[in-house]
Order: sequence, then structure tokens, then C-alpha cells
Amino acid sequence: MSDLGQRLEELAELGLERRTRLIEGPQGPQVLLDGRPVVLLCSNNYLGLAAHPQVRQAAAEAALQFGVGAGASRLVSGTMSVHRQLEQALAEFEGTEACVLFGSGYLANMGVIGALVGSGDLIFSDALNHASIVDGCRLSRAQVLVYRHLDLEHLEHLLAQHRGRDGRRLIVTDSVFSMDGDLAPLVELVELAKRHGARLVVDEAHATGALGPGGRGALAAAGLEGEPDAIVGTLGKALGSYGAYVCASAETVRYLVNVARALIFSTAPPPPAIAAASAALDLMQRRPQLIGDLHLAAGTLRRELRTQGFAAGDGDMHIVPLVVRDARAAMALCEAAIERGIFAQAIRPPTVPAGSSRLRLTAMATHTPQQMQSAALVLREAAMQVGLDPTLIGEPARMALAASA
Repeated sequence: MSDLGQRLEELAELGLERRTRLIEGPQGPQVLLDGRPVVLLCSNNYLGLAAHPQVRQAAAEAALQFGVGAGASRLVSGTMSVHRQLEQALAEFEGTEACVLFGSGYLANMGVIGALVGSGDLIFSDALNHASIVDGCRLSRAQVLVYRHLDLEHLEHLLAQHRGRDGRRLIVTDSVFSMDGDLAPLVELVELAKRHGARLVVDEAHATGALGPGGRGALAAAGLEGEPDAIVGTLGKALGSYGAYVCASAETVRYLVNVARALIFSTAPPPPAIAAASAALDLMQRRPQLIGDLHLAAGTLRRELRTQGFAAGDGDMHIVPLVVRDARAAMALCEAAIERGIFAQAIRPPTVPAGSSRLRLTAMATHTPQQMQSAALVLREAAMQVGLDPTLIGEPARMALAASA
């Protein structure tokens, strides 16, 4: 057996082997998964716009007008009018002077972090930041100081500990954390960054289209438009397409265009995807009730989960982690739920820390109350089938509260 085959066997024994699952047809609240109809509860298509007729039409028309590819990187032959139009719309949407598109959220985080800091500089990064932020920090060659998740005291201690040191300082965080659904303390982070002379980068990937007035994100919800030095956003979640962007001052965007390697050395996003995102952004702004529908669906899901005994929190955050802890148990629960018509993907290390494997549930604006009710019931039945107690499955904070009671 090759070393790769041996490693695959080890992953399988640990319950960590992965495989792709085939979905036939468009992304929606219900899909055909490996030939079986299921309710989809693990998509980031939060507003259901990936298959919206107007978004599809925009992509089709752009393919006919501009072709399917941009041809080269933005600085060679890749900036087209469709890119520039979306950048202007996103800058206005985020309340910044300028915007630049990237090929993906991963590229955007690597590009902006690597541009703003380098060797001899300092990065202060939340312990549960997304892998794209983690890798961006590593590739920047700056010294990375990881502060405990959401722990402002720890962050301030690290900032004070390195006061007076030469070099640039950067605080970087998700605004909504993708695996736990919790919110960064953005007001305090802005204040700390100002007080300690640090730049602040906020990734709004899971907040854009889901939080704030008009879906403008967690920063807008906190009244912090324009406060961070850079806002990273994605076109591939609530906006239903593919690609990403960084919004910032005109000077910062100009700097990124000149030094961000992930931008300079990547082919520009394809015109159909950009046109689709433009149409989705327009739809979201014209139909703010979509964000309300998302919160209604999320609140319903949480309420139904609590009714079935799960340790799910209240509120209407659209990401609901059901922590099982053991990776094999999480996979068993996932498979049992699929057999009953509910697709809620098992998330295991290294995506989440060891001992915190889970089903990550996500609501969509297009889910019905009946689908949420059915999902909660099915998940309870699936948990009992595989020998799990629903009262011991749920969000970390609520599980800890129940254990201490």
C-alpha cells in the first residue's frame, strides 16, 4: 500500500474520510442527493438566490455578451466592464470608497492579509477564524498571535504585550463564524484597533445578505460602516454566485491591485458569475423581505429543534451547530438523517477542533415552516437510531449551560 493509501485508511478508521455527494439539478431548499430527494439544510445559499430566475437570466445573458471566461488576470486582460460595474455597486453597498473583486473568498483573504502585513509585522487572529484567514496569516510571513475565541481580554493583553514593537499590526476576524454561528464583538474590536494603532480586517462572508439593514452585514448592524480598514465579502453565499471582494478606501484598493499576489496572479472571475452576483445584489436590495424570510426560517428551525429536545439556542441566527463531539457519531447521525430525507452535513476535524464534530445546519429564506418542523423531528429520530441523546446535542454555549444546571 502506498503512503497515500495508508493515510486514507487511517482517516477512515478515525471517521474523518471525506467524499463528495452528487446533487442533480439546482441548489434549493430541496434537492436530489445521490438520487434521493432530501431537504437541504447545509447550504450557504442563504437567500435562495443561486437558482433565482433573474439571477440565472443575468448569467445567461452575460455569457452571450461577454463570453464565459475573463481570459487572464485583472492586470493583464481580465478587467471587463461587468467587473467594474459590480465593484462600484459593492462599494456603495458596503459604504466604502472602492472595491476590488477576487476569484474566491480564499483568494481574497490571502490577498488582503499578505498585502497589509509581511515579515517583521504582527497579526492578531481569532482562534476560530476561517481556514482562508489562517492560511493568509501563515503565507504573509508575519508573526501570528492567536487570541482565544471572542476573548477581548486576551486580545488586549497580546496587543499591550507587544506595544512599542516595530512593524505593522493587524487584527483579523470573521464577523459571523461559519461553524458556530456566533458574532465577533465588532464594536470593541474597532475600539481596540484604534487604541493600539492596528489595522482591522473583517470577513463578512456569512453576514452579507443575512444580517444588518438591507443585508449589509454585521458591521452595518452594529453601525460600523466604513470603520474597518478592509471588509472581505463573498459572492458565493447569500448572493448565490461565485467570487469575492474586498471593500476599502480608494488608496487601500489601489495598493491591493499593485501588491496582492492572489489578485495579480489569478484569472479574473468569469463574467457570467459576476453578472449573476450583480443581479442577486440588486434583488436583495429591492426585496429586503428576503432577509426577514431567512430569519423567520432560522427562528423556526431553532424552535423546532428545542421542541425535539436538542440544545439549540433561541434567536434567529441562520447557522445552527448541533455538536455531537465524536467524528464517527456525527457521520452516523448525518447518514441516518439522509436516509430519512434530511441532508445536514457532518463537519469534522480539521474544519472544527477535535472533540467538537457536529452537524452544521443552515437555514435558507426559501425553507418552509413544514420543512423545518420535519427536519427537527427526523434529526431526533436519527439521533435515537444511532444511540445519541438529543438533549446532549446542540450549540456549545447552550450545552455548557445545561450541563451546569
